[in-house]
Formats: sequence, C-alpha cells, structure tokens
Amino acid sequence: MQHDASAAPRTVIPGRLIYLMGPSGAGKDSLIDAVRAVLDKSQVEIAQRVITRSAEAKGEKAVGVSTERFEQLCAEGAFALHWRANDLAYGVPVVIDSWLAGGRAVLVNGSRAHLAKARECYPNLLAILVTVEPRVLRQRLLARGRENLEEIERRLARSQQVSLHDPAIHLLDNSTSLEDAARRLLDLLREQGLLAREGASEGDAPSPHVA
Repeated sequence: MQHDASAAPRTVIPGRLIYLMGPSGAGKDSLIDAVRAVLDKSQVEIAQRVITRSAEAKGEKAVGVSTERFEQLCAEGAFALHWRANDLAYGVPVVIDSWLAGGRAVLVNGSRAHLAKARECYPNLLAILVTVEPRVLRQRLLARGRENLEEIERRLARSQQVSLHDPAIHLLDNSTSLEDAARRLLDLLREQGLLAREGASEGDAPSPHVA
C-alpha cells in the first residue's frame, strides 16, 4: 500500500512551521539566503526541497530528481508535504517532522495553492506571503529569462488571484530592497517568539511555540 505522508494531520508538536509563500519572482530564495545566517544561529531549520527539475537549473539549491524518482519517493512516504505547480512537482522531506518534534522552528518554501493542506497537517503554522508590486514582478521575471512573455503574463495573472484578506496570513512586501524585506521578516519571527530578541545574550534561545 502506498503511504502519503502529507495526507495525515500531525499530532501536536512543540516546534512551529514557518510557511513562506509568494509568486515566482517574488524573491523567496534570495530572502531565505539573506536571513540564513541569523536562522542558523537561532537553530531554525531551513528545509531543502526536492523538485522535478535539473539540479543545474537557476534558482534555489533544491535537490533535482526525475518525475519517476519523485513518484517513488512519494510512495515511500519521503515527503511531509508535496504539491505540483507550473508543470513541476515539489516535495518537502519528512525530516521536518523530527525537527518540529524536537521543538525547533522550520522554514519551508511553500506553495500558496497548497496552504490549506499544509494547515491541515500543521495547524499552528506561521503563514507568510511575500508580495511584490506587479510592475516590479514583471521586471524580475523578464530579467531572469526563464519564461517567454506569454508565460510571464500568465504568472502575473495568477499572482493577482491570491486572496490578501486572510487575517492569518502575514504579508511581507519585497518590492524594494532585499535588506529591508529581510529585516522585516526577522522582526516578524522575533514577534512570534521564533527568534531571540536583538540584544539578548547568545545563550538565550527562543522559546518553543505552543499552539
């Protein structure tokens, strides 16, 4: 029998999932890299995704696998979360459950369309939506050169369909400087008790989040 690890709700665990979302081109990968050193010091884990694309493709440092291998991993229960978007399959390794069970916060580069399923599995997750002004997003998509104009316009149209009225989703604008967006992301994590406050001693660890 095939086992789908992402289909079953998790039991209450002491850690908390940080679910970062945003349209392609919003700068999620750059944002994660910009805060990586601070998160490492605070023992916040960053999940490395598995994606059905070449490991040499531009973008995040994901594990690239074939479609056949991805389906095999799904059948083996290797993923805590997985979804399909833009003709690709994405998986988050099940090791995040061990990190969460150990009381750690875990940052995941997630999917807006998969948020409801992620909430079923991790009810206390922190949902963060990276937003970008349409004009800036179009410029970024053109600059990276992955898609043609028609594909870019489809992406822009999809980005405008996301509801911004969910009070449980924290909006993070990344239309200006990466440094400013990174600072505001870290401020939000501190407000949520997932990072030590600035000025705290190095031995002060953030308190585990309790739902």
